[in-house]
Amino acid sequence: MRLPSSFGVGARFVKRRLPTSLWGRSLLIIVLPILIMQGAVTWGFFDAHWQKVTARLSEGLAGDIAWAAESYRDDPTPQNLAVISDRAERSMQLSIDLLEDEPLPTNDRRGPVGIVDRTLENALASRLDQPFWFDTTRYPAFVDIQVQEPNGVLRIIAPRERAVATQAHIFVLWLMLATVLLMSVAILFIRNQVRAIERLAEAAEAFGRGEIQPRFHPHGAREVRQAATAFMAMRDRIQRHIEQRTALLASVSHDLRTPLTRLRLELALAPPFKRADAMKGDLDEMEHMIDEYLAFARGEAGEAAQTVDVVEMLNAAGADARRAGAEVEVSAPNSLMASLRPIAFRRALNNLAGNAAVHGEHVRLSARPLASGGLEIAVEDDGPGIPDDMHEEAFAPFSRLDESRNQNSKGVGLGLAIARDVARGHGGDITLERSAMGGLRALIRLPG
Repeated sequence: MRLPSSFGVGARFVKRRLPTSLWGRSLLIIVLPILIMQGAVTWGFFDAHWQKVTARLSEGLAGDIAWAAESYRDDPTPQNLAVISDRAERSMQLSIDLLEDEPLPTNDRRGPVGIVDRTLENALASRLDQPFWFDTTRYPAFVDIQVQEPNGVLRIIAPRERAVATQAHIFVLWLMLATVLLMSVAILFIRNQVRAIERLAEAAEAFGRGEIQPRFHPHGAREVRQAATAFMAMRDRIQRHIEQRTALLASVSHDLRTPLTRLRLELALAPPFKRADAMKGDLDEMEHMIDEYLAFARGEAGEAAQTVDVVEMLNAAGADARRAGAEVEVSAPNSLMASLRPIAFRRALNNLAGNAAVHGEHVRLSARPLASGGLEIAVEDDGPGIPDDMHEEAFAPFSRLDESRNQNSKGVGLGLAIARDVARGHGGDITLERSAMGGLRALIRLPG
């Protein structure tokens, strides 16, 4: 069954405004029912109890005032008024006085809670035939009621509790205190549980950047501890795999360097011959390939982060690109500090700048801080570039695109792969796009 379009729009509207974090959603799950329940209890109390009690009190007060007014009208003498006033004072807590030859006030004075005035007005109107006026705001503890008589105005001062259930605020206060207490306990327990998940996420993110938190201990609910224990076991397995792979490639590179060193020595001792320079070039390329294999496998994951000047790294990468024969422009602030693993990040910049210098005549390196506190670095050139649909393929290890920027005279298709691995190891990423210079633009974005 298809839901109406208005329902779908409303659901999307509500969904966009719901909290996205586990902390916010957990808090909403606990707090919203409490607020709804307390609101329902408060509404039920005022509807079923407070209004009814106030109405009955107002009716009782209106009946006493009607008795006093009728008694005085039967005998409008000062002696009768004194008797009525004395009886009302002793039995009904009413203070009665006659304002001779005065009219009723014309100004309306109403309190902030309109239901009190409406209830009292309805009760007086049902019991009195004469015009009347009342004020519930002039005196905090009393109600001023005046009734029109032929020779003046009969003024009655009544205690406020005779017209209104004045203890309702105590119930509301206790209800609010209970709500605050329940919400405080709920927030405390929810925060404790969410904190355990946040610590697990922080440990996972740190491991993704190549950092190890040796003091991380599972805590929180049983399910969270199980997830944390499974994560640590997975982390240990991945770490062992990385160490084994690195050790294997280091051993292979060592074994390969030994015959390469012998060949280089034999070439140096051999008499000059026509193919000597070509063979030395082949040896240099083989050593470069071995270095790239090892760098890709190791990834400098064990290197500690340091606060370094990114501008100095850009200038150094630009100098290397100039030596490769390209015209290089560096656009960056005078100083831009960031916490990075310097050897790994320098290798990533050198790879990007080197690729740009090989495939373009003009290279531009730029860096700028982001409003979010992160960092953005761009490496651009005016070379042939890479088709848009092959950008992701260019990052694949050992990728040899037909017209790829990942391929050069020495490379093995690991330059972009190593650079992206380093960027992601810092919590960021690298993307490729068309440069304004006409070639390729490699964009590194790192979080703050």
